[in-house]
Amino acid sequence: MKKITLWVATIALTMFNIVAHAEPLQLNWIDLVPESERAQFDIQGMPSASSHDGNAAAQSMVGSVRTELDGSQVKIPGFVIPLEGDANKVTEFLLVPYFGACIHVPPPPPNQIIYVKFPSGAPVQQLWDVVYVVGELKAQTIESELAQTGYLLNGVSLEAYED
Repeated sequence: MKKITLWVATIALTMFNIVAHAEPLQLNWIDLVPESERAQFDIQGMPSASSHDGNAAAQSMVGSVRTELDGSQVKIPGFVIPLEGDANKVTEFLLVPYFGACIHVPPPPPNQIIYVKFPSGAPVQQLWDVVYVVGELKAQTIESELAQTGYLLNGVSLEAYED
């Protein structure tokens, strides 16, 4: 009986190590949109630069999130809009799919914005170009001054973006 218990424990530990060290799920922005909404999203999700009165247009609330991604370890590329931090490190930021989102044009829909918490701090100098953010994704709505987000990512690492 001890041999069977030891064998089962060894297999369980091996499986845990495989899962714990598995590569994160690499996502593209369209992967955050439920498949049933993707055709609609392409038509309605593209922002316009401004309204006719010169003010920025409001954020589109079209689309829902993919709750089945909740708790997944992911890697996704994007542009960083700093929210919290200091001159050297950013600890909270919005990750968006294109340059200028939320600042120069209306924010994308919530399912196309990720609120990132990066407790260890991301070096500011790495944040002006596209970066990959790796961490645990949560299907969670967060309100910020700039936009409503449909996802929260607890960031653990940043990687240089490669085509």
